[in-house]
Amino acid sequence: MSVLPLGDGLYEVESASDHTYLVDLEAGRCTCPDHVFRKTRCKHIRRVALEITAGRTPPPGEIAVGCHDCGGPVFVDEDATAPFYCDDHTISPGDTVVDRETGDRLTVVDVSELRADAVEIEAADCTVAEYATNDGYDPDVPVVGAVYPHATVASNGVVPASLKVYVFPRTRLKKA
Repeated sequence: MSVLPLGDGLYEVESASDHTYLVDLEAGRCTCPDHVFRKTRCKHIRRVALEITAGRTPPPGEIAVGCHDCGGPVFVDEDATAPFYCDDHTISPGDTVVDRETGDRLTVVDVSELRADAVEIEAADCTVAEYATNDGYDPDVPVVGAVYPHATVASNGVVPASLKVYVFPRTRLKKA
């Protein structure tokens, strides 16, 4: 049996007998004769539950979308906004990333929920999205703060000025 999520807790199940049934998982209903006439939990409802448990079908309230970097499936809330990343491509503070523009490696220090078109770069008098080298990237994605790994180290430790945090639109960076 194949399961197709339709959203709002509804799933279309195509059976081996070439019949297609609609399962409302949250209500525990199916349009198959077994469920309609016998009022029992049919194999179609069980199949949807198995597919969700195995991670092959999104649970109610979520949809399957493609990871921005690899295209692999990611389950996200139905009202979530792109871009989406799978576990292998999600970045967090401490991760090493590569700048898609320059190929430089950086270390992530912060992943903000603020959008690139809302964060100002004071020295450039523009937003992260408006910055010249970022014009090809989505303006409505989160901003990531990162440092280049070429810090100057003095006898008493790292020189703070050499660890300047640069900000990038999330889509400009990829996990190394």
